[in-house]
Amino acid sequence: MKKLRYFAISILVAFVTFSCSSHKKINLQAQIKTLDSLVVNKHFTIESTRAHPQISNAMQQVLNSYLMRNIGAAGNVNLIGNYNYLTISDDSISSYLPYFGERQMNVSYGGGDAAIALKGVVEKYSVEKNKDNSYHIHFTAKNNTNRENFDVSIKLFPNLKSTIFINSSFRSSISYSGEVIMKEKKSD
Repeated sequence: MKKLRYFAISILVAFVTFSCSSHKKINLQAQIKTLDSLVVNKHFTIESTRAHPQISNAMQQVLNSYLMRNIGAAGNVNLIGNYNYLTISDDSISSYLPYFGERQMNVSYGGGDAAIALKGVVEKYSVEKNKDNSYHIHFTAKNNTNRENFDVSIKLFPNLKSTIFINSSFRSSISYSGEVIMKEKKSD
């Protein structure tokens, strides 16, 4: 009787394990298909939940002085509840990403908005699909005044999580982590 009970339990465990495994594979395939569609159509929006500024000596001194208490740990700024986005639509980019870090030069009089605001056509756009079904997207863009150049690298994962790396001609580097927000493409 005990052997029959152990046999029944092992069959049940095997069935549950197999059921969960096949469900995960089906779900992963659906995620990969969704990501492939977004990248091929060049139409997606990323909303960031965290900013990761490059911490320099001067930035560390500011953080240590408690002038910026509410931003979180050094190098990890919580953006939840803050307006931000990066949208790729065909060959155009539109973005508003809060910037935390050092600006080296070319700051307008009065400071102005320090966010990374891009609007226009992307240049040198390239896409590479990785073995893990993630995508690496790379391009260059200019800000609204065309005075600052940005080198942008985006990594998109099948679960629609994202990482954005931005290098600028006038600012220290920064990266953002977030997720792809699916929106319907507007028809013309």
